[in-house]
Amino acid sequence: MGETNGFIMNIVTDYGQGIYAIDSGFGRPRLNAVHLIVEDGHAAIVDTANNNCVPRVLAALGTLGLAPARVDCVILTHVHLDHAGGAAQLLAKLPEAKLVMHPSGVRHMTDPSRLIESTVAVYGERAARQMYGEILPVPPTRIMAATHGLTMLLAGRELSFLDTPGHARHHISIFDGRSGHIFAGDTFGLSYRELDNRGRCFAFPATTPTQFDPAEMHRSVALLAEYRPEAIYVTHFSQVKDIPRLADDLHRLIDAHAELALRERAGPGRHERLKAGLAAIFSAEAAGQGWRLSGEALLKLLATDIELNAQGLGCWLETLKPQPSDGAASR
Repeated sequence: MGETNGFIMNIVTDYGQGIYAIDSGFGRPRLNAVHLIVEDGHAAIVDTANNNCVPRVLAALGTLGLAPARVDCVILTHVHLDHAGGAAQLLAKLPEAKLVMHPSGVRHMTDPSRLIESTVAVYGERAARQMYGEILPVPPTRIMAATHGLTMLLAGRELSFLDTPGHARHHISIFDGRSGHIFAGDTFGLSYRELDNRGRCFAFPATTPTQFDPAEMHRSVALLAEYRPEAIYVTHFSQVKDIPRLADDLHRLIDAHAELALRERAGPGRHERLKAGLAAIFSAEAAGQGWRLSGEALLKLLATDIELNAQGLGCWLETLKPQPSDGAASR
């Protein structure tokens, strides 16, 4: 038992003020965080990773002395399966918990068939099944829709929900009234600890299929920054600080992604050209900002993100008006 507790505590980070991150084990170490907010013996879980991560989350709760019946809610920042894939199986172990999410995501949790189809379209059927397994529906009676500005209490601790599209139309972020911190899912980008340099972290946008919208992402990043949080918790991976600097970087990189997409919009081989352009953006960012990884090591770490961001940019381009006959790009 001691060895088990030791392992679990090695994957749980205590940030103070009742905020914890669990390294879910999805993908690779420090890729996907499940966050806990704990107040007076009650807990809220933010995002779930996939089905395989459920035992790890339950074990972490036990190590922290939290019984399953003391989890009041599971909050999904959005319903992409690396955030929501384990929701149904986790809820089955949490008898009192409600599943809280954006209203537009509810139908995907009660009937996940379209969500599964879109995931298969991105990854291929074999890879999607290996990563996520069987995605079960959640009974509607266990779901609460979180509209913009809605607040709920966790043992008296106020959690407020913010509509933050841009990465996905069904994306919410959570403002924690006690700490003043924000749980932002993928809206505030990706920030990998492998890139940190001398305590300085970095962030870049996630344009993952299929609902990337640069204008909406700009607005959402600006909204989160307006709260002036000392820290924001992103799913990939956990706590970031120095929020004004990161917000400025995200705005600049959102524009760089959109400009790349528009530049490479026409002609054959677009997807590969987008991937090459993204690799160039990230390599330049690494050199200019002093990321700890560069060259082949950087591109290996970011290979999946480059692929998914390129797919997302392609999906965004398909939503735009047809190009003028002279070939000039239009926005």
